Amino acid sequence: MRIASIGTAYPPHRYPQSVITEALKERLQDKLATPDIVDRLHRNCGVDYRHIMFPLDTLGTLSGFGPTNDLWIKGAVELGQQAIQKALDQAGLEPEDISAIFFTSVTGIACPSIDARLVNLMGFPKNIKRTPIFGLGCVAGAAGISRTADYVRAYPKQYAILLSVELCSLTWQEDDASMAAIVASGLFGDGAAAVVLAGEETPHGQRPTSVDEPCPRVVATKSTFYPNTEHLMGWNINHSGFNIVLSAEVPDLVTSELRATVEDFLDENDMSMNQICSYIMHSGGPKVLQAMEKSLTLPPGALSASWNSLRQRGNLSSASVLTVMQDFLYNRPGSPGCFSMMGAMGPAFCSELLLLQW
Repeated sequence: MRIASIGTAYPPHRYPQSVITEALKERLQDKLATPDIVDRLHRNCGVDYRHIMFPLDTLGTLSGFGPTNDLWIKGAVELGQQAIQKALDQAGLEPEDISAIFFTSVTGIACPSIDARLVNLMGFPKNIKRTPIFGLGCVAGAAGISRTADYVRAYPKQYAILLSVELCSLTWQEDDASMAAIVASGLFGDGAAAVVLAGEETPHGQRPTSVDEPCPRVVATKSTFYPNTEHLMGWNINHSGFNIVLSAEVPDLVTSELRATVEDFLDENDMSMNQICSYIMHSGGPKVLQAMEKSLTLPPGALSASWNSLRQRGNLSSASVLTVMQDFLYNRPGSPGCFSMMGAMGPAFCSELLLLQW
């Protein structure tokens, strides 16, 4: 199984972090005991710019789960189509070449799901297999590639697509001035990413990989569930929408658990950490990235692609690790034959790791 291509798409409204901070301070001014707390928390998020689905001057005009979710559906279809088309064009494929679509998001819901709407819109085969996934949060980008790879492992002559769309700005809550909500309002952004996975008997699966045409092989995957940690991250869902659950304990868990998880995974594949040439990790935030660096004892700059994605777009939940993977695929591929570790962590609490070979 190989990663054949990745396409991304973002809303047209892109703002510096400082502009978003001022707009949110205006919105929350009557609910903040200490107004400068928004400035401090947003500065610490490590974000310079973010895309959001709506213009900033519409802040406060949306209320209730229904209207915001309707906008999520509209935006998810638009951005999803753009991301998929870019991924198909990059791979030289057409919609009729795709046999399965996996869709993930944790910022809205739809029935029929977004993947179904895109089948109708883009002309995918009428016998296409669809798997919409909800609830995995930030880990879903890596987990989605794993599940899509499972599919093409079973059907080696076929291509499958993973689509992630996250419109995190549509979850900002008008009446929530909690620390977690303020941090989330400074950290998360909007975007979409689509990944084409090729079975080993497809033309993409059989062609030799090279620096000019990288097509990394998915060697193995590992899912890890950390028991009794479901309180660390997720949503409280009510009539107004999604209220963030985001514990300060997350970086501590990453520090304490990630290395053992990575080492166990590599041991299962008769490998060690000194054989990994690069780490392609989810941009969870400064404290999470620092925890990853500390846990894995990484050298300076090892996660530069993840830090850059965070600065330029914020945390895109499930789509973040896919944007980092795109950077590696097209700008910094590994030398043919070397190995990369791709990974993300998210609600449950859990992790997903992929061993890739260029």
